[in-house]
Amino acid sequence: MKSISSRENPLFKQFVKLAQSAAQRRTSGLTLLDGAHLITAHHAALGLPQSLVIGESASDNEEIKHLLAQLGTEQAVPVVVLSDVLFRTISPVKTPSGIIALIAIPMHDVIPVYQGKSFSVLLEAIQDPGNLGSILRSAAAAGASDAYLSAGCADSWSPKTLRAAMGAHFQLRIHEQSDLAKVAREFNGKVIATTLQAKTSLYQIRLSGPLAFVFGNEGAGLSEAVLQAVSEQVSIPMPGGTESLNAAAAAAVCFFERVRQNASVAE
Repeated sequence: MKSISSRENPLFKQFVKLAQSAAQRRTSGLTLLDGAHLITAHHAALGLPQSLVIGESASDNEEIKHLLAQLGTEQAVPVVVLSDVLFRTISPVKTPSGIIALIAIPMHDVIPVYQGKSFSVLLEAIQDPGNLGSILRSAAAAGASDAYLSAGCADSWSPKTLRAAMGAHFQLRIHEQSDLAKVAREFNGKVIATTLQAKTSLYQIRLSGPLAFVFGNEGAGLSEAVLQAVSEQVSIPMPGGTESLNAAAAAAVCFFERVRQNASVAE
C-alpha cells in the first residue's frame, strides 16, 4: 500500500479534481465511488475498480478489511492510504466512509430506445443531484434499461448523484447530453410525459409494451419541443390538494404503476 500525506502529491490532486469537477470527470472518463456499498455494487456488475483509496484511521476497519479481501486487491488493484485530513478533502460526506474507489465511467453504445421491447426514462434538465440519483434508483428497481439525460441535467457521475442512486448506475445504460425530442420522436411505443394540465390520469392508460416516461425540470417542467414529441400527457391524481410532486416522487409513482399493471397481466 502506498501512503500519501502531502497535498502536493499528483495522485491526491487528481482525486480532488475528480471529486469537485464535472468537467474533469468528463475529460478523464473517471469518477470516484464513496463507500463499501457502491464499490461492491460496481464490482458485482462491472468488475474491479482502477484503484482504492483508504483513510488512515479506517485502515484497520473490519468491514473495509473484509471488502479488500473480497476484491482480492493485493494482487489486482493498487491501494492508496491517505492521511485523514486529505481523505476528508475528497470525501463527499461529513462523516467519511473510510474507503473510495477510482473507476472508469462506463461507456455505452447508443442503443436507440425504439429498438425492441424497452422501458426507458428521459430526463430533461433535472438539476438536483439527489433528485437525479433517486430517479435513476427507482428506474433501475422498476426494470428500466436506459436513461437518456439532456444537456441541462446534473452530472450523473458526481459523488452526490452516485450516492443517491445507490448502485443504479451499474444496472442502467446512462446516455448523457441526449437530444430528448429526437429520442421521443423515434421511439416505437408510448412516450408519456406527466404534466399538471393533462386531463388523462396515469391510472387510465395501459403501460404495457415499449414505453418511455419523460420528466422535466423541477421548476420549469418540460420544454415545448419535448412536449410536442411525446405521444401522451398524463397527470398524477393528488386528492390531498398538494400543488405538485417532487420530480423523483412523480417518477417513482409512474414507474411502479407500470410494474403493477404488468404484474396484473402476468397473473
